[in-house]
Amino acid sequence: MRIFVTGSTGFIGSAVVRELLDAGHQVLGLTRSDAGVAALIAAGAEPHRGSLEDLESLRSGAASADGVIHLAFNHDFSKFVANCEADRRIIEILASPLAGSDRPLIVTSGTGVATVVSGEPAIEETPPVNSSIIPRAASEEAANLAGTRGVNVSIVRLPQVHDEQKQGLISYAIPLARAKGVSPYIGDGLNRWAAAHISDVARLYRLAIERRVSGSVYHAVGEEGVTMREIAEVIARGLKIPAVSLAPDQSAAHFGWLAMFAGHDMPASSKKTQEQLGWTPTGPGLIADLERMDYSEV
Repeated sequence: MRIFVTGSTGFIGSAVVRELLDAGHQVLGLTRSDAGVAALIAAGAEPHRGSLEDLESLRSGAASADGVIHLAFNHDFSKFVANCEADRRIIEILASPLAGSDRPLIVTSGTGVATVVSGEPAIEETPPVNSSIIPRAASEEAANLAGTRGVNVSIVRLPQVHDEQKQGLISYAIPLARAKGVSPYIGDGLNRWAAAHISDVARLYRLAIERRVSGSVYHAVGEEGVTMREIAEVIARGLKIPAVSLAPDQSAAHFGWLAMFAGHDMPASSKKTQEQLGWTPTGPGLIADLERMDYSEV
């Protein structure tokens, strides 16, 4: 397949590109920079100049491909709501040339948008919270709308995706802990974040686009839930600072925009995904990667 990938030079995107190429697919990677062009060529992919703001570049990339994996997202969290609404429009643009065909579109969401009831892990059938409550759900709303318009669309929900250099939202917490001299968790710290190693996530995207079953929701989850206390304590050891408990009303003062996630319980299961795709996570766990990372480089 010739697959158009947005976010092709990012942390997850570059791993997905390698996975697709190794499996014999052709990759058309969206990039806005000369450095991105060089990186894609070096990897064996074809660069496609454009950006999330250049809607015509998105439309033409999708139109020229056998399938689309949409990974790019603006992670400026000071404009989180606006960026989520922009992603809704981007998905609409990517979907438009695929309508009425079997060419698949894979949309990226997060396990945190799923409604968790009574502490049970979210499953693939768990509906998202409305975007008026959790703005990131706009991506799933856009994907579901595209499905009603004849687009073969599926959703991949991501947890905290990690290796020894990056760990999703946790990567933002580490420099805060260094600057403030404490590594905090909220209350008892027993709220959980699902996680998965980058290698497992890249393989799941490949399997999902090869399977091309419209309307599917996949959970790229290797670990159902790692407690925030465990995460804070391993960061504290790495930085040689204390791990401390904060009251909920102290969260914003330490975490800033990250406070909206820091105390949130976000466990998720991937049992159905594993059965449907024949996907078994094999990468290292989140705590193992946090233990092995070089904190002098953070």
